[in-house]
Amino acid sequence: MKYIVTINGKNYEVEVEKGQANIVKTTQAAVVPVQEVVPVSAAPVTPAAPAAQANTVAGEPLKSPLPGTILAVNVQPGASVKKGDVLFILEAMKMETEIKAPRDGVVSQIIVAKGASVSTGDILLALQ
Repeated sequence: MKYIVTINGKNYEVEVEKGQANIVKTTQAAVVPVQEVVPVSAAPVTPAAPAAQANTVAGEPLKSPLPGTILAVNVQPGASVKKGDVLFILEAMKMETEIKAPRDGVVSQIIVAKGASVSTGDILLALQ
């Protein structure tokens, strides 16, 4: 399902699928008096609880150290990684940050996709 969310004067077109939300498009919001705002969908939007997300992860979760957008996912489920391997490239405040493997292991699950917007502490993948 697609929703349009306005935060701090910006419209975010968000696509929600299987408990995952991805920003499709961002535009500047028009100034509209509150009484003229019309809901996009009758269904209420409830954010996924971080505790629920942690329960579905098979393995040790790797969390995002800062908020930003995932520019690249460099691994696939089942891939063996060594400590220091670059798993993701995250863009935050126009800077690219490499998210590296904290230890040797096998990627059991990837939670985020390229283009996903993440917050600090969001789970990116599970490592076994």
